[in-house]
Amino acid sequence: MPWDVLCTYAEVLHIKLPIQPNDLSCHPSPWRCLSFLTKPFYPSEELITKEAEFFTAAFEKDRLDYFYMKDKDTFFTPSMRSRMAYYILSRAPYEIRGNIKKFGITKLLGGGVYKAAYPLHDVKDDCPNERYLLYQEWANPKSFYKMQPLDLIRKYYGEKIGIYFAWLGFYTIMLTLAAAVGLGCFIYGYRTQDTSTWSKEVCNPEIGGQIVMCPQCDRECKFWRLNSTCEASKKLCIFDNFGTLVFAVFMSIWVTLFLEFWKRYQAELEYEWDTVEFLEQEEPPRPEYEAKCIYERKNPVTGVKEKVPYTACGRCFRVSLGIGTVVFWIFLILASIVAIIVYRLAVFFAFSAKLRTQDLRELEPLKEYVTPQMATSVTASLISFVVIMILNVLYERVAIWITDFELPRTKTDYENSLTLKMFLFQFVNYYSSCFYIAFVKGKAVGYPGDPVYLLGKYRNEECDPGGCLIELTTQLSIIMGGKAIWNNIQEVLWVKNLIFRYFTRVTSQKVIPRWEQDYELQPVSQLGLFYEYLEMVIQFGFVTLFVASFPLAPVLALVNNLFEIRVDAWKITTQFRRVVPEKAQHIGAWQPILGGIAILAVATNAMIIAFTSDMIPRLVYYWSFSVYPYGNYSNHTMEGYINSSLSIFSTSHFSNESMPIATYNITTCRYRDFRYPPGHPRQYEYNVYYWHVIAAKMAFIIVVEHIVYLTKFILSYVIPDVPYAVREQIKREKYLTQVILHETNLKLVTKRLKPINEETLKDTTVLEEKLGALIFAARYREEKQCLTL
Repeated sequence: MPWDVLCTYAEVLHIKLPIQPNDLSCHPSPWRCLSFLTKPFYPSEELITKEAEFFTAAFEKDRLDYFYMKDKDTFFTPSMRSRMAYYILSRAPYEIRGNIKKFGITKLLGGGVYKAAYPLHDVKDDCPNERYLLYQEWANPKSFYKMQPLDLIRKYYGEKIGIYFAWLGFYTIMLTLAAAVGLGCFIYGYRTQDTSTWSKEVCNPEIGGQIVMCPQCDRECKFWRLNSTCEASKKLCIFDNFGTLVFAVFMSIWVTLFLEFWKRYQAELEYEWDTVEFLEQEEPPRPEYEAKCIYERKNPVTGVKEKVPYTACGRCFRVSLGIGTVVFWIFLILASIVAIIVYRLAVFFAFSAKLRTQDLRELEPLKEYVTPQMATSVTASLISFVVIMILNVLYERVAIWITDFELPRTKTDYENSLTLKMFLFQFVNYYSSCFYIAFVKGKAVGYPGDPVYLLGKYRNEECDPGGCLIELTTQLSIIMGGKAIWNNIQEVLWVKNLIFRYFTRVTSQKVIPRWEQDYELQPVSQLGLFYEYLEMVIQFGFVTLFVASFPLAPVLALVNNLFEIRVDAWKITTQFRRVVPEKAQHIGAWQPILGGIAILAVATNAMIIAFTSDMIPRLVYYWSFSVYPYGNYSNHTMEGYINSSLSIFSTSHFSNESMPIATYNITTCRYRDFRYPPGHPRQYEYNVYYWHVIAAKMAFIIVVEHIVYLTKFILSYVIPDVPYAVREQIKREKYLTQVILHETNLKLVTKRLKPINEETLKDTTVLEEKLGALIFAARYREEKQCLTL
């Protein structure tokens, strides 16, 4: 890239370059006195020096003298040079056939004329080049505890890569606070599981041991005693306690703080990386789009006839087919969920018939833990995870095929279309089983004398006497843990890369050229960072949507992300070819998706506490039904809660289809519901306790949602998206741009104007001043209009 070419295309691409060092004094950090403690967690200043701060302006070749330049060789960064080179190559014509003009390296790559085109890496030796520094202080596993050198990442790979790692690092740092609170909540639940009154009653031989529970399936299932779920009840106390309620509200506030502080941090990066007024150039059409342009239409903007690949009806057909295919696959996921539900019902029937027997000698060490509910939940969660991963692989290919069929015009349109399809699918794929356990299972089961059946054959699955929360926790832990392990296994490309290098190595030369060494590295995906963002956004959904049932979710996410950052850094630095640098202001379409998840998370967590957890019935009992007029205790207490929360059923009221084979002369049994006992004038109808609980649940959801949403609104209003210091620097930069660059118009006009004669010299001077002022005003309006566009 010769100097003149660099200057020309820097002006064409509106690249911003330094005009003056930043003279605004930075406010000293209040933590500056503790810098000696944080210094080990930052990259070595001896290797990676801190970037100097400059005020910048869009480059203009005619005003080169006004830009701050120490050395021509370093004036344009490597990422700027690569951008300009790619801009030239993507528009270079190579063939003209009649009125058709073919151009661009991407079209040649798509046609197989060239095998690859990529910027070269710096040689990763022991010399202090940028790639070596990134490996030592960022991608090396020994540097896992250090902050990321974002300025150097941006300088070497461009803003699009830099903003991804900035977001991932910021998300990981924010997760430390959520993980600390979640771990504290888990420890609190673990320490108090043995002191829970209702758990003690379940395990007490005189209480839980004397309560005979009704069979949870027809015919083959047997009666069982409540204390057989003693260990499950203790484990439930770890996750279903008052600390979980506090943590769910905290996470609703945390997600708002995360998004608001990220906007502020993103604004700082936009200013520092000169993307505040980034003007996106007209994107060239994709080669796949151009290759199928056979119809003509008039461009409504330019008024020029241009080639398009389809008519208006053809485009409507392609979009409709794409929407229909997506809807079909979503229904396919729901069908798989129904199949897993049927599996749960059938397997629960089998486990209930076998695990309730008296002879459990083979499972003696696990006797207290292996219950029909737990065995069914674990096996169903494992099968659900396998189905999710298989559908993921299949749908990924389908989504790419649909998007290719729709023929988006530009790369941005292509990525946005694919993002929407993949996120909708993965949202349903990953979260539907969790939504089923949280909000469907055990909610419509009837009572032993009149159970509800699925498909007219399978009796609906009931929750454990303590609720379905422990099953939701099991489902989340298996899916989250399994997904994290699977993704990190896929991230490590040692074997794949070695095989690829083996088949592409050059044996005819002893010294392999640099470009062939880079060719042996892994090619960069056409979708770039799409899959990295998708993985993290799905994880963000697990951390926020169902955190009320699994306080350890932020801890698992934090551990995964600490590995994710370094593995991604190692991949991009050592295993992949260098990517073409791209400009990016923000994380794109993922930001509104994160905002939507944050809003939905408030509702899901409030509903989990209300409908999935057993907390509201306990609170109602503690404050209302343990004392007069409903209870017999003089003070508020949890004693007697188990007996109060289990209704009575007469075995003589079993239907012929649901009557157990072995009755053991049992006349009554208990089931989890709030109904009047047999013999009551309103037997098996809902009692007053039930309506109190329903009212309390609805009141809880309304109050919590309104309080949290109001808090979120106040925080969003109070925390400005752009820090005050950044706004000052932006104004200062605009002022300097006008003073330093635009006032040169007056000097140019003065040099070009020639006096006519001595008599009119004074009049000419006045005219020069007026004309210069008019030219300056016109140029300023022109620049402002360009920036606005």
